[in-house]
Amino acid sequence: MTTLSTEGSAVDRGDPADVDERVDVLLAGGRAADDPDHESEFAAFMRESAPALARTAWLLCGDEHRAQDLVQLALMRTYLAWPRARQRDPVAYARRVLANARIDAWRKVRREVLTAPHDLPDGMVAEEARSHADRDQLVRALRTLTARQRRVVVLRHLVGLSEQEVADDLGVSVGTVKSTASRGLARLRVALAEPGPIASTLPPSGSRPATGSPAEPGKETRA
Repeated sequence: MTTLSTEGSAVDRGDPADVDERVDVLLAGGRAADDPDHESEFAAFMRESAPALARTAWLLCGDEHRAQDLVQLALMRTYLAWPRARQRDPVAYARRVLANARIDAWRKVRREVLTAPHDLPDGMVAEEARSHADRDQLVRALRTLTARQRRVVVLRHLVGLSEQEVADDLGVSVGTVKSTASRGLARLRVALAEPGPIASTLPPSGSRPATGSPAEPGKETRA
């Protein structure tokens, strides 16, 4: 299974000073909390979840600056919906905002300029493929997938969610997740036809991530 690491990356959002600044900005710009614990709970959630959300956002768009914008949007919307989101799964709620916002952008802009390999954030690579060329290859390959395929492949095989979690996050059935993942992986293999470390780590079509992998409504009519 292909796994990614954000450790040490500019997209990692793990810098305490940077995260604290984002917390202050969001709390200052959001609405006043009805619950006195609202702000403290959200601040803790943001510090804990921001790195993983940034990784997911980068995989969905392949651009560090757009990824930061997506994370900011997801956190703001989660904050505004916190009384409701906190009762269920705020991380899934934020991931759902990321996926839906990115799909909206894809619908508006059909073609995008791929970030040059040397501009890609350090650390956002498969464990077996850490060179700039391999990062570029992965992003280019993911861009050949349809919007739904990319969301499913990213969430299922790169983020490591279960089929049920992906289905719940995207508002589709488990069967749709399975068939979309199978087609997406097959298409990804074609894009990664050249032998290389990334292609060699892709799971066979229809396979599931290894046990122990870490545990996002809009629907599309075509996979």
